[in-house]
Amino acid sequence: LKVYRDMLDTLPNRDLICGFISGKNELLNWETSDLFQFYYDTTPIKGSLDCLLEKIDKQTVKRAIRIGACNIYHACVHNFVHEKSDDILRSLYKSAAFVLQAVWFYETGKYIKSKAELQNAITPPSAVLTNVQELKNGASVKFEEMSELLLNWAKTIIVGYKER
Repeated sequence: LKVYRDMLDTLPNRDLICGFISGKNELLNWETSDLFQFYYDTTPIKGSLDCLLEKIDKQTVKRAIRIGACNIYHACVHNFVHEKSDDILRSLYKSAAFVLQAVWFYETGKYIKSKAELQNAITPPSAVLTNVQELKNGASVKFEEMSELLLNWAKTIIVGYKER
């Protein structure tokens, strides 16, 4: 990891580089709800991730949705009451976009990688994704309004995707 990190540090635009390195055995034993997003959002440079597909079923995706929404709800409440941070709220909206990708996949069986394409696919368009796109384009945070929207959205997802 150190050699790889040091090599990346020599590249221009280092701050734009993102990636993950793991052994196969670690991935095969990873929390399955994390594997859904990991599989569909990762482009392997060496090897294949297809061995993970057998671990990703509809219940795994539902669990990913519920855990993601619960984490967003918890962090949104904490941020609203204690931190009052625009940056945290931005980050929570980014997380919500991943949950919406999982929701779309759960409901349709199709994965849409692009947030803009996902926004166009959802009818009516998602206000949460609209805010994700606007924040990405530099829009200012309307803290209370956007917190309330995100909190209510997370609540709806938590209740809608509860364990049965």
